[in-house]
Amino acid sequence: MLDVGGDMRVRVLCVVFTILLGDFPGTFLGNPIGTRVGISPFGQATTAYGQTSSKAADEDTVSTDTAGNEPAREDSAKKQLEVIVLGNAQDAGYPQAGCDRECCKLARSNPSARRFATSLAIVDHANSKRYLFECTPDFREQLYLLDQLAPIDSGRAKLDGIFLTHAHIGHYAGLIHLGREVMSTDRLPVFCMPRMKAFLSSNGPWNQLVDLEQIQLKKLAAGQILSLGTSCSVVPFLVPHRDEYSETVGFEIALNECTMMFLPDIDKWEKWEVPIESLIARCDMALLDGTFFDGSELPGRDMSQIPHPFITESLSRFKKLPVGERRKIHFIHFNHTNPVLRAESDANRQILELQMHVAEQGQRFRF
Repeated sequence: MLDVGGDMRVRVLCVVFTILLGDFPGTFLGNPIGTRVGISPFGQATTAYGQTSSKAADEDTVSTDTAGNEPAREDSAKKQLEVIVLGNAQDAGYPQAGCDRECCKLARSNPSARRFATSLAIVDHANSKRYLFECTPDFREQLYLLDQLAPIDSGRAKLDGIFLTHAHIGHYAGLIHLGREVMSTDRLPVFCMPRMKAFLSSNGPWNQLVDLEQIQLKKLAAGQILSLGTSCSVVPFLVPHRDEYSETVGFEIALNECTMMFLPDIDKWEKWEVPIESLIARCDMALLDGTFFDGSELPGRDMSQIPHPFITESLSRFKKLPVGERRKIHFIHFNHTNPVLRAESDANRQILELQMHVAEQGQRFRF
């Protein structure tokens, strides 16, 4: 059972998932996986919707666990896994530097409309652990937001690990806060793919974080399961994107008996050899690239130089799916020009009419 909570400080659209699970062995992009822990088809899911307010030695490769262990069930709401959306904007946040258009004037005049760059936190309440997905330029504010929504005991590490998708600024630039000028963390695990690891190890100021042992780079492998305990595991998968400095991945994250897909950046669905519908079918919730609503947002820019699947393209494609599949979809990673950042927009209405969703900053999902 996935239960959704909220916080009065933020406006959220919430989802309550009731999962009907089956024991289906599966594969992930050709790799065998476990039936419960890891990424596998969990059977059919029905969805109901409602409104609410809102130091170990360095290792080159992380250990993995492919055993299909049955996760322990936790009855207490406190002892759950929780996903918190810490930001839903594109790399530069909202409003964006240098933008004098009406879209950003609105956010500057109304602080409640401002949004951080896309980032998620996974909170393991039972084991008092917190993991960050993406380390954005808004890291300072997002860590504070996480402390407000899911506080931890003072005196322990603020984070237990950071997962990075790729080397575009909105996804790793917040690592600067881990150096001795700011937090001076102690061997904080940073999980990333091989090219991303090489990029951080070979270029300043990031390599200083490695040399001073403020971070430990942990190399991930596509399709390989990383266990974060008996009830949570992560699998990276490669996607086509502008890979100037690193490869790009999405993540499938197993949380107790549910699966969430996090895919904030991809060039175009048709450029990927994997049908996105097949991954939607095998997960219970999908956070997908919604950078641009359509191709008209950046007049004067060549959109082919910054390819993303337009939300209009995704809606046209996904409207053919059964309603139960569409309800899993939450768009995220919105450019400052994207009208879905305004709840009253026609763009938002189009998404909701097809029973898909807009991921909201501060939104919380409990598993």
